[in-house]
Amino acid sequence: MAARLRCLLGLVLLLAARPCLAWESWGGDPGGSRFSPLHAITPDTVSQLIRAFEFHTGDLTARPPDVMRRTKFEATPLFVEDSLIFCSPFNEVIALDPGTGAQKWRYDPKIATNQRPANRYVCRGVTHWVDNSAPQGAACRSRIFMGTNDVRLIALDAKTGLPCADFGKGGEIKLDIGMPLEWPGEFQITSPPVVGRGVIVVGSSIGDNRRVDAPSGVVRAFDARSGAPRWTFEPLKHEGIEAGHGNVWAAMSVDEARGLVFLPTSSPSPDFWGGKRPGNNEHANSVVALRIETGELVWAFQTVHHDVWDYDLPAQPTLARIDTGEGQRDVVIQPTKHGFVFVLDRDTGKPVWPVEERSVPQGGAEGERLSPTQPFPTHVPALTSQTISTDDAFSLLPFLRHSSCERQFAEARNEGLFTPPSTQGTLEFPFTGGGVNWGSAAFDPVHQILYANTSRAVHLIKLIPRADAARFNPPPGHDFGQQKGAPFAMSRSVMKSPLGLLCNKPPWGEMVAVDLKAGKVLWRSIVGTTEDVAPLGVPFPFGAPLVNGLAVTAGGVVFTGALDAYLRAFDARSGQELWQGRLPVPGVANPMTYVWKGEQYVAIGAGGHSEAGTSIGDSLVAFRLARPGEAPSLWSRTIDRPGGRFFATASAIALVIVALVVAALRWRRRRRITQL
Repeated sequence: MAARLRCLLGLVLLLAARPCLAWESWGGDPGGSRFSPLHAITPDTVSQLIRAFEFHTGDLTARPPDVMRRTKFEATPLFVEDSLIFCSPFNEVIALDPGTGAQKWRYDPKIATNQRPANRYVCRGVTHWVDNSAPQGAACRSRIFMGTNDVRLIALDAKTGLPCADFGKGGEIKLDIGMPLEWPGEFQITSPPVVGRGVIVVGSSIGDNRRVDAPSGVVRAFDARSGAPRWTFEPLKHEGIEAGHGNVWAAMSVDEARGLVFLPTSSPSPDFWGGKRPGNNEHANSVVALRIETGELVWAFQTVHHDVWDYDLPAQPTLARIDTGEGQRDVVIQPTKHGFVFVLDRDTGKPVWPVEERSVPQGGAEGERLSPTQPFPTHVPALTSQTISTDDAFSLLPFLRHSSCERQFAEARNEGLFTPPSTQGTLEFPFTGGGVNWGSAAFDPVHQILYANTSRAVHLIKLIPRADAARFNPPPGHDFGQQKGAPFAMSRSVMKSPLGLLCNKPPWGEMVAVDLKAGKVLWRSIVGTTEDVAPLGVPFPFGAPLVNGLAVTAGGVVFTGALDAYLRAFDARSGQELWQGRLPVPGVANPMTYVWKGEQYVAIGAGGHSEAGTSIGDSLVAFRLARPGEAPSLWSRTIDRPGGRFFATASAIALVIVALVVAALRWRRRRRITQL
């Protein structure tokens, strides 16, 4: 009873702190908790969700098919100014009526579609900021900020969508990259900027594995009113090394009260050979805390030393207040691609629980200088397994030995986590997509539980000597990087069987719930099927790699999309899958929830993901609870469920076959009678 009262008190305090019950930041709040205090949708009521509306951006009909095949619809809408506001992969900003999905306004920055961005056409979201010093009703008092694929920072009036004339030049700033690019799409902005204390901070996404002297990962800050430059910060220390990157391509977090911005930095260039960048390469692969008004470094904590695995930080740092067992502390929670969760003191960056430096495999490629140790958290368990062997090779026909996957596993170098890349070929597990990826984690501050989507797949990383690189012809499905300036190029591929299924045993995608205080995993649940990618749409319940994130509510429900075309709801306490809502194509984006006119809605971008090979679309879909007189349709409860279409089709084919056989038997019988 006492525990229940504490939970109730915590929820009351949270509701008091967030009276608008909106989704005002990409991560739900500036600290990226992805927690909503809304509670109308519960494990008992979630089965009554029905589709409220589906909005199409128009890209699917307006853009050429070859352009759409280079898109990733990863946007999470905001609920601000009585509108849902989001961006398309082409950086069109769209505001919708939150109840009907009718378009209220649209802004098109006219992105060129012939530049082939390194990370494809993508916009994960926009940022909202209110200038409290401006008069009520003034133009651009309420602003929407967005970074673009062609390296602009744009400010719009949140109520009208018109550019803010007092920001930069006509409402936009063109970022100065400071060096020539190999092609226009080598440098882009994919994640939303952040704002605090009147300063807007923006990162960058830069093409990987192209060259040693890649563009710098400088983080830039501007005055949120005028667009005037405020400061720059170079995460990677360049003394004695030759490298670029160390950029911040994922979302950042802001602690407005402390005046801090938290950066999740990426790896230096190139990803898989670091002979020209000796040392640990601070402050790449790090959580970095800066004074948001000045850019002054407060602290930094590195999660991978001298990264040659592309284990950069892809997830937004989660700001939370947790019970450590020794009292409440304000912390930064940082999940990683290799499945770790680092919990750091928000003021000092020191680990809340011990982090050990442990010896890791050595014997890197020629000219490499690896770190002898890597940091391992000791209290919070890894979110996913981190070792792979031939015993983990997957086959649909397990009685067959020496499968293709077993042979691939046996032929590659594999000494566990942090096995160095090699010319022989190295198994990298978790693969460079995670663990946890850009979708980030969610934290329930009432029950003190962390939730995260994770992936389980294997990469084969192979270094190619420079003399052989010019004549190397990468097979289909292989990512090839020149790594110019290094003695090796690289090839990277997700290990699959001849049937196109992943080589490692399922599950391939899981949602994980972790009690941080106790340091234990509470439950794991498989998320997704093979329905959208397998031949004939066979819905094997194997899970699907999950680069996208989730949202958790006070109602006790966790929502997520996946690589099959469903929005799913899970019981936050048990992990039981409770409901699926059919989407036009996979929703590889983060869901969000809001209240409009007394009703709770859940929305998700559903446009597919070209890198994952899914079908492509251009939709934003919202669901709400059925009203009196309404109910979920029989179709939605049968056919619009994972496997529903496959089994309906299979049943129909079986009935046709049976009917044909019966007809044939009757015909033969009649013929015999006639002959008699």
